[in-house]
Amino acid sequence: MVRSRALLHLAAFTAAACLLTGATADWIIGSATFYGGSDASGTMGGACGYGNLYSTGYGTNTAALSPALFNDGAACGECYQVTCDQSSSSSCKQGVIVTVTATNLCPADYSKPNNNGGWCNPPRKHMDMAQPAWEKIGVYRAGIIPMKYQRVPCSRSGGVRFTINGNSYFELVLITNVGGAGSISAVQIKGSNTGWMAMSRNWGANWQSGSYLNGQAISFTVTLTNGKKLTFQNCAPSNWGFGQTFTTGAQF
Repeated sequence: MVRSRALLHLAAFTAAACLLTGATADWIIGSATFYGGSDASGTMGGACGYGNLYSTGYGTNTAALSPALFNDGAACGECYQVTCDQSSSSSCKQGVIVTVTATNLCPADYSKPNNNGGWCNPPRKHMDMAQPAWEKIGVYRAGIIPMKYQRVPCSRSGGVRFTINGNSYFELVLITNVGGAGSISAVQIKGSNTGWMAMSRNWGANWQSGSYLNGQAISFTVTLTNGKKLTFQNCAPSNWGFGQTFTTGAQF
């Protein structure tokens, strides 16, 4: 009877250990610094092309990713939960997790060693977070903290937005406010008088097409990095103009 109870306790302990392992397996070890000032005004613009992060809805919970994470812009729009690694630092704010959106690149600085100033040098997994977001998890005087992070779905208010720039034979389309996976793997464009045409990433969250679509209603099909796809029919009317932003009623 005693042996049976012992086996039951062992089985319960093993099950609990498996659950704990499963719950923590998705967390990845990295490091985090901050930039942009206490109001995050220095984070505007950036290598994803989102421009004014206040008006585009990303706010101050944002981060610039090291090249190892940024993936030449393919990570733009992704969301991550980030927490300070309390097991490795006394500069953590205990138990706090913040969700940030990837909006910028933290460039490598090969003039400095990886462990002393070259925080974003490959192969480091590093986030240079907007200061207000970073200060939620770390003590200001530390400057840099060890972190744990994991990719999470993005929750956005309102629909996906398309901003059309360029000229008559070159559409440069910035796609913002993308929920779900957040990051985009493929985009197609269609005029009311054309078939579907593949677009290519120009930089960051900007996608390009060399088609003449003036005077045509424009539709887009967007595929996210998790494979989910949505078609936005006639989201720009036939009288659209360059520099205009069109907000859709659909979201991932």
